[in-house]
This record gives sequence, structure tokens and C-alpha cells, in this order.
Amino acid sequence: MRVFVLIFNAGTDNEGIHSVRITNGQGLEGNQILMFESEDDATRYALMLEAQDFAVPTVEMMDAADVQEFCESAGYDWEIISENSELAIPPAMNVEETDWQAEAEMGYTGKDFPDTGSSVPEIANSDLDSIRRQLEGLL
Repeated sequence: MRVFVLIFNAGTDNEGIHSVRITNGQGLEGNQILMFESEDDATRYALMLEAQDFAVPTVEMMDAADVQEFCESAGYDWEIISENSELAIPPAMNVEETDWQAEAEMGYTGKDFPDTGSSVPEIANSDLDSIRRQLEGLL
């Protein structure tokens, strides 16, 4: 199944996927990737982000299974926004510094990333390269 996701800094070394902060029923915070069935809905969501003075994302088509696999490996949740559902609206507040901005400021190049104490499991560069090739092949 093809879905549309929002990508920041698409095609760069500092590429990042849009996620929203969620709190589960136990009060634990996490990230959730939104996957849109409709490109128009994803574009409208991106425009709403821009209206909130957020960085302008690129709408990209990907395979839902690949995005779900990424989410599982990174400890993220995901939600598929159906084409006929109510329009998704971005949260009123955005984080001040995104993960991809922090990586850019630290000079992250994909190698030797310093330990930040995060509980998110690390993915080997070879696995990331493989996933990237699969995703690029879809485009």
C-alpha cells in the first residue's frame, strides 16, 4: 500500500521524517509518524505546518510496510490517515528543536553519532542504506 509522508530536508544528509509527540495511557511520551492515504491531505497538512512557522516539508510517496518497519526499529508509533477521514490538524505547539536540527548542529554525518542517552535502538548504517535504497526504489 502506498502512503504519503512528510520529509524535511529531503535528499540531504540531514533528512528527517515528520512526527508528532504523543502520550500513551501510562503517561509515557513517544513519537508517531503520520501516513496519509491521500497526497492532497498530506499537502494540506504540510501547508498547515508552514502556517505555524514550521519548516516546510516535502510530501513523498512511500510503501506503508517500509514506513512501519522503520517505526518498529526506531520505537515510533504510526497512524494511517484515511482518505475519507476528518482532516488531520497539526498540534498547536511544535518542539523548539527537532531531532534533525540537533544532529545538524552537532555535525552528524551518519557516522560516529555520540550517545545521547536515548532508549531508541540504533540501526546499523548498512541497514539504513538498505532501507534508503528500498525507499528510493519506490520513487
